[in-house]
Amino acid sequence: MEKKEINMKKILLFFVLILIIFSCFKNDSSSNESYDNIGKGGSMARFTILNNYLYTVDDGSLNVFSIVENNKPVFLNKVYIGFQIETLFAYDNNLFIGSQSGMFIYSLDNPEIPIQESSVEHFTACDPVVTDGITAYVTLHSESTCGNDLNVLEIYNVTDIQNPALLQTRNMISPKGLGLYNDYLIVCDDEVKIFDVSEPNAMTFVKSIDIQGFDVIIQNNHLIVVGENGLYQYSLDNNDIENLTYLSTIDY
Repeated sequence: MEKKEINMKKILLFFVLILIIFSCFKNDSSSNESYDNIGKGGSMARFTILNNYLYTVDDGSLNVFSIVENNKPVFLNKVYIGFQIETLFAYDNNLFIGSQSGMFIYSLDNPEIPIQESSVEHFTACDPVVTDGITAYVTLHSESTCGNDLNVLEIYNVTDIQNPALLQTRNMISPKGLGLYNDYLIVCDDEVKIFDVSEPNAMTFVKSIDIQGFDVIIQNNHLIVVGENGLYQYSLDNNDIENLTYLSTIDY
């Protein structure tokens, strides 16, 4: 097996580990957070937890599992989406699904039967997505497996979930995973870049971290940058985002 394939498997295993660690806080009686605010993966993840359900995507479908009993997940439903589905991100009562040809938004009004609300198309490119429920951020990056040399950040207004509106396109170097921290967007490009998106139409660059990351995971004030060879941990401060605190590195 090639080294690249091995490293990708390591990255996926760490996503699983991080989700398990964060989800363990569900059983902490001192926490008032709901389960849907606990289990979090990165924007490149192919699975997400929302309330008592686990959602996963394969190349063409969305799969729904009940996890009322954590140690006995029950398969409930498979919903066909399209081709080359890559990423899955949950927010509020919706799933934002990235594919090589566009972004799909599914409603979870019935959590066992997700219903498509809308979709947007773009040139063929690898496509993770994150949102705060008002604005969605999509990175398109060039990879041999994605069939294009496009490297941009797309910004959509998604207040009308059935009619996403493109607000802005920003050229990047090779953007991959991304995450939102209050009014800041953190993007893995040639470096990890932080932008002020308090005004999404006029986003501004704040600073960069000299790490070549694959994805970011943000839990409260904790930032994890997922790289090919390790996890890099930082403490975030909304009042002083330029001076984020380095915590540790976990090599793998």
